[in-house]
Amino acid sequence: MIALSLAEIAAVVGGQTYDIPDPALQVTGPVVRDSREVESGSLFVAFVGERVDGHDYAGAVIAAGAAAVLASRPVGVPAIVVDDVQTALGALARHVVERLGATLVALTGSAGKTSTKDLIAQVLRSKAPTVFTPGSLNNEIGLPLTALSATEETKFLVLEMGARGIGHIRYLTELTPPRIGLVLNVGTAHIGEFGGREQIAQAKGELVESLPEDGAAILNADDPLVRAMASRTKARVILFGESDEADVRAENVRLTESGQPSFSLRTPSGCSDVTMRLYGEHHVSNALAAAAVAHELGMSADEIARALSDAGSLSRWRMEVTERPDGVTVVNDAYNANPESMRAALRALAAMGKGRRTWAVLGQMAELGDEALAEHDAVGRLAVRLNVGKLVAVGGREASWLQLGAYNEGSWGEESVHVSDAQAAVDLLRSELRPGDVVLVKASRSVGLERVALALLADGTEGEVSAR
Repeated sequence: MIALSLAEIAAVVGGQTYDIPDPALQVTGPVVRDSREVESGSLFVAFVGERVDGHDYAGAVIAAGAAAVLASRPVGVPAIVVDDVQTALGALARHVVERLGATLVALTGSAGKTSTKDLIAQVLRSKAPTVFTPGSLNNEIGLPLTALSATEETKFLVLEMGARGIGHIRYLTELTPPRIGLVLNVGTAHIGEFGGREQIAQAKGELVESLPEDGAAILNADDPLVRAMASRTKARVILFGESDEADVRAENVRLTESGQPSFSLRTPSGCSDVTMRLYGEHHVSNALAAAAVAHELGMSADEIARALSDAGSLSRWRMEVTERPDGVTVVNDAYNANPESMRAALRALAAMGKGRRTWAVLGQMAELGDEALAEHDAVGRLAVRLNVGKLVAVGGREASWLQLGAYNEGSWGEESVHVSDAQAAVDLLRSELRPGDVVLVKASRSVGLERVALALLADGTEGEVSAR
């Protein structure tokens, strides 16, 4: 964070200082909510959770070098006490962002947010110092913490924004007002909470409504619900996609033998070829979104293409491809899942597995509401249509729907199997995997299916990591 005195912070957040001998003492370290992340000069934010009360760690963080605690009650050590810690954290983030003068890029969408955010960050940091959301910390706590990690040297601040209801993104844009807003797509993720795709579009469009007149709204030309958001912004609109009408588009899209996308990137400033290190054709749209942001910020087509070709995955368990010494390839995409990302992962598996035996180890897609049965059935059927060797559906009722879809789509009933839990899946795979097989592991985060991928990788010695 930029250096601020405790007195300045107290004024910004409307707090009272307690047990602070020197209000001029500056916070020079990171702002953190995890006591294990405290460094000298940190500000520790004491949240009260269901199991843990951050106030209980106040003494320990000061002993570890924190300058003070942002708290909702006095804690007997240097503290700034406020009525609501979350509100105070947001106010501090807004203050720091306004002081920085960095260009703020915000993005949202139903699928691909984190992968695209990682691509944008890697492209922009090839040009200038860039701070970006780690992992998927895209909510009302993670977003301000990310913003507060920026320093005076930061030129670009890339923030992923998530939503579980109307008004959530509007709130986040008030904390960190973007100049560039990117909407990737409107899908079915969290449709059970929103009630329908139109409501999801309403929520995602709050991002472009927040943009200033001299800002830029970057919209997916291939998604009608996103493209329609052009009428909801006063900012200049830039379209990306494979449509001929897109300002930034891909031509001659193809996959390498290993399943990595290659295409010609066309921007208003020129054309250049890209071959990505990531896996799956769905990354083409993500790359175009990143290219549109970079073009808006002054990068040439050649500069963007080089950065996209060099970019890898920065966030764990998202299409992490590891080849074991025995030739088995494990694709760990277990961080999260929704119908759109499931279909993209299955298509990537089919492309990677040409000439090899493929396995799709899949679990529940959460928060689909009334669409859950149809969406799980459709994913199971798609696995068979793509000639995936075997679908292993892991878990309870929703997993049984995956298996049933595959069973009904298949010819012999041998294309799928339903197992009770992750350990049962591991046992099955250990008994049947053979060299050269490709295994995809994917489910919603709550399922914890990464345990399958990690167990399979632990079965061998250190493998060659093909993509991270």
